[in-house]
Amino acid sequence: MNNTIFTFPKPANEPVLGYAPGSPERKEIRKALDELYNTVTEIPIIIGGKEIRTKETGTVVMPTEKKHVLAKYYKVTEKEVKLAIKTAMKAKAEWAAMPWMQRASINLKIADLIAHKYRYIVNAACMLGQGKTTMQAEIDAPCELCDFLRYNVWYASKIYSDQPASDARTLNYNVYRPLEGFILGVTPFNFTSIASNLCMSPALMGNVCLWKPSTTSLLSNYILMKIYKEAGLPDGVVNFLPGSGSLIGKVCFADPDFGGVHFTGSTETFKGFWREIGKNIDVYKTYPKIVGETGGKDFIFVHNSANVDQVATAIVRGAFEFQGQKCSAASRAYVPKSIWPKVKAEVGKMIKSIKVGDVRDFSAFVNAVIDEKSFDNCMKYIENAKKSKDEEIVFGGTGDKRKGWFVQPTVILAKTPNCKSIREEIFGPIITVYVYDDKDYEKTLHLCNETSPYALTGAIFATDRAALMQGYDILQYAAGNIYFNDKPTGAVVGQQPFGGARASGTNDKAGSYLNLIRWTCPQCIKETFDPAHDYKYPFISSKE
Repeated sequence: MNNTIFTFPKPANEPVLGYAPGSPERKEIRKALDELYNTVTEIPIIIGGKEIRTKETGTVVMPTEKKHVLAKYYKVTEKEVKLAIKTAMKAKAEWAAMPWMQRASINLKIADLIAHKYRYIVNAACMLGQGKTTMQAEIDAPCELCDFLRYNVWYASKIYSDQPASDARTLNYNVYRPLEGFILGVTPFNFTSIASNLCMSPALMGNVCLWKPSTTSLLSNYILMKIYKEAGLPDGVVNFLPGSGSLIGKVCFADPDFGGVHFTGSTETFKGFWREIGKNIDVYKTYPKIVGETGGKDFIFVHNSANVDQVATAIVRGAFEFQGQKCSAASRAYVPKSIWPKVKAEVGKMIKSIKVGDVRDFSAFVNAVIDEKSFDNCMKYIENAKKSKDEEIVFGGTGDKRKGWFVQPTVILAKTPNCKSIREEIFGPIITVYVYDDKDYEKTLHLCNETSPYALTGAIFATDRAALMQGYDILQYAAGNIYFNDKPTGAVVGQQPFGGARASGTNDKAGSYLNLIRWTCPQCIKETFDPAHDYKYPFISSKE
């Protein structure tokens, strides 16, 4: 019996490799890219550690080379989803009973395997399958993925050690049980790290999970499943279910053992989850936990005291890295009239130098959007801007889907503060700029706060401290993460816990203890050493 009381040290963030010409990592990523590019990976359903193949199949292609097939995958039917629920619930008792240090050890081993043995293959899968540059893939997986795994262990140790007071005659303590049912993890295409965290953060706390991965990120996600197995994650703790989200959701949300959903994706999909769960509320054994991070219409708000070069860089990096396909990507900017000409000129120079191309071309800063649906959606907003009297294309405004789904970095000028492209989430390399009179700084801050239903991220640029704080005071509920003099993207686990409210989600802050504690069902136990022997209290007496 191991009765060690162990406190995990606070981890350091995984170092980001540079992939500069001539570096060892550049050579290694080239080898991994060639390996995956020249292989058609077969991706099965995985339930209880067993591979399952059905008659229904699909393919995974490269966004930058849409005719190139990276993988063939098998889709679940209702039968497999029900089997996964049964298998997860069977695995639950043993996993929940495992000493938490052993669960933590498995998480740390997964991180070690990804940081070292499988670093380049995971990175290459993100590049080819999800259309990321080497740097964007490196930041995502391995780095942020490892950070989630390591920091979650540290946060879990803090949660478990948080105990109530006791007096001399009683002993009080909290038990942080897992939830009673299973967790459904519905994960996005854009971040492999998030896909992992949506399953592994509940699992660390003793829960079991059904994983519905995004079809367009299946390659990297399947590689993760194999790494989990190698690290010793018991069969059935995480079950891998490629296929229709609506089918999987329908079966899971109707099951009495449904314990919660961990989601990153569209606002409309998340709203649909709430409605379906609400409809089935009488079916469940307990109230499910509903945790989600959804859309964003993230802003850069500029005061006339801001540094022009810094603002222009924030616009270009914030809006166009990973083709604007981050929930936190800059999608609207408010720039004062006095500095707009200089900002415009600097942004124009940067865009002119940007190369749009294949992920294997390391001189490309922008790659392709994830699929044809995304491409068509981006082009719809661009065409609307070309036709609208309220909008004007300043830079970009073209796309080409002959080889891959390429959209040129685009800047739209909004002539009114409520035009379509400044209100609605686009999720592509498009940013809309509204130019305001300098004297209307406060008025325009209120406009920014009221224009969009989302509240995920935002940035305020000002060297005037009073203006900066005025901006924060007015915009404090417009974003869950606010950046002073920096782009609104790039939250780092352990440094900027991530999440937003309003139409952007439940703000449960991935990368902090706040998210982990949602996957516990705390119980307080009181032990009294000398219980009362009589019901009467001292005050009960007829005497005065």
